[in-house]
Amino acid sequence: MNRNYLILFLFSIVMTVSGLASLPPVDRDESRFVQSTKQMVETGDYIDIRLQDVTRYKKPIGIYWLQSAAVALSGEGAEAPIWVYRLVSMLGIALAVVGIGWTGTKLFGANAGLAAGLMMAAIFATAFEGRDAKTDAMLLACCVAAQGALAQVYLAARRKEPVAGHLPWIFWIAQGLGILIKGPVAPLLSLLTAAALFAFERDWRWLLKLKLARGIIIVLVIVLPWIILISWKSGGAFFQEAVGKDMLNKVAQGEESHGLPPGFYMLTYSLFMWPFGLIAVGAGLQAINRFWDDPRLRFCLAWYIPFWLVFEAIPTKLPHYVMPAYPGMALLIGWLLTLPADKANAPLKRWQSWLWWSTAFGVVVVSIGLAAVCLGAPIYFAKAFSWWSIPAAIAALVTGYLAFPRQLQVPLGRIAAIAVGAGITFSLLFGVIAPSLKPIWLSPAIKAAVDANRPCDTTVLASAPYHEPSLVFLVGTNTVLTDVDGVAKHLAADPACALGLAPVKDEQKLNELLAGQGKSAKRLTEIDGLNYSSGDKLALGLYRVAP
Repeated sequence: MNRNYLILFLFSIVMTVSGLASLPPVDRDESRFVQSTKQMVETGDYIDIRLQDVTRYKKPIGIYWLQSAAVALSGEGAEAPIWVYRLVSMLGIALAVVGIGWTGTKLFGANAGLAAGLMMAAIFATAFEGRDAKTDAMLLACCVAAQGALAQVYLAARRKEPVAGHLPWIFWIAQGLGILIKGPVAPLLSLLTAAALFAFERDWRWLLKLKLARGIIIVLVIVLPWIILISWKSGGAFFQEAVGKDMLNKVAQGEESHGLPPGFYMLTYSLFMWPFGLIAVGAGLQAINRFWDDPRLRFCLAWYIPFWLVFEAIPTKLPHYVMPAYPGMALLIGWLLTLPADKANAPLKRWQSWLWWSTAFGVVVVSIGLAAVCLGAPIYFAKAFSWWSIPAAIAALVTGYLAFPRQLQVPLGRIAAIAVGAGITFSLLFGVIAPSLKPIWLSPAIKAAVDANRPCDTTVLASAPYHEPSLVFLVGTNTVLTDVDGVAKHLAADPACALGLAPVKDEQKLNELLAGQGKSAKRLTEIDGLNYSSGDKLALGLYRVAP
């Protein structure tokens, strides 16, 4: 059993490591997180959160502390490359995968735990988030730990067995850490799970076995010190922005162009649960048909369905928001392995068959779509064919074929084969193909141009209108994000050392602005590409004051 946990941990690391260093900073959220952490390292202020001169109070401090620890351990200080920050996310996914293995083993047996862990390590959502230096991977680890402990407490109460003394500690520590990483998400998941179980069973007394009073003290000990410090340092502005603006805006209306109607997560399910979406739906439908008979199934369904419904109802939608619910489905895949074949593959009801075939269509579309992206992206963006596209496309298609089973129950060996196939696909897609799409990675190209043309050690770049946070992270915290007028003023203020970035089409305007001070701009190089965050094609010139 312990060997299974080691297998899952190492498999998850292998699944995620490709692309960790080769994939440039991904705009915009990842770059905002890593730049804010970088500034903590530069200033030595590990309480306040800032992006350049602007406060960044959308999320609590947890992820910044973890990334700062990774930077400190790397020994590279503020110059640490992006992969150092991403180690936290890679570790978060690995811990979540082991946590699912632990929970599945305790609920359904060792093989079920192994199957559930393999699935969580190999879906698109965790493959992407494990390579993205944000909150969501480590949040998933906290949610899995809390829910795993909650499940075991619940089942012990149902069976009238004593609760292991370590389980309440795991639950409350995970809740406290989850709050420090992403506010109320982890507590919300557990509350929704408990509420759904109460709705079916009309019994809440089992929750007393969590040692509620002691648990609240544990959470306060974890969370309160930083809350007091940031409240004092920000004069209360943290809560005004994090709760009053960020959280309430997401609930009340679509924030930052992410407002979408209900149904978004259903439509994107096949992609973010690929390649296990169909297998998970089959297991979930069988669990629905039996959930009155088995409290373990009630818990897994209460883990997934209420959380998913709540986030479908919230206007602001991003794919990773529902990721904490996915482990509930992973556990059901493991459960289905424990049934005799005739029961596991019992006929579905008509509406369930319709849902299964709809999901099957989604698996086919996503498998073909991933293969097409692997083949077509280098041709479309880089105007070149990549030989790595062939094995990546083959892996996507073979994995999709294996993930379209003839029966609902899928043997452990086939689950492992699907996970390996997904791992090959993601490793090539994120580790080789995506980094080769040079035209979409403008910030690394600008950094290379600045490094090649830097006139002084103290050179500062002013950029217009390209304002991506990845540019600040790569080129330097002092990078000035401005307009063409600001670029001209920046160049004029330090003619010996300053560099400016502006659209080539605005070169005449830049020279006119400088001419009033008896100066002109010299174009050192041109950087052409696509700002994929905005969809704009840009031709940018790197300028300095002509000698």
